[in-house]
Amino acid sequence: MGISIWQLLIVLGIVILLFGTKKLRNIGSDLGGAIRGFKKSMSDEDKKDTDPDAIEGENPDAKPYEASAEEKPRDKSHS
Repeated sequence: MGISIWQLLIVLGIVILLFGTKKLRNIGSDLGGAIRGFKKSMSDEDKKDTDPDAIEGENPDAKPYEASAEEKPRDKSHS
């Protein structure tokens, strides 16, 4: 009652004829990239949950003592 190998090959042949190998290759690479991105985001989320020093919303590239434009003192010699 199950699907035989010949039925799968016929369906695969029809799909290749309809879409073409180039489009199927692009779909496969896009799907692979999406799966890799999903796994990476899940592992990053796990690291954030287990890291006690991680702060929600903190920019990891920012320097801890760097002042932003609003916080920097103005030079009063040009006023």
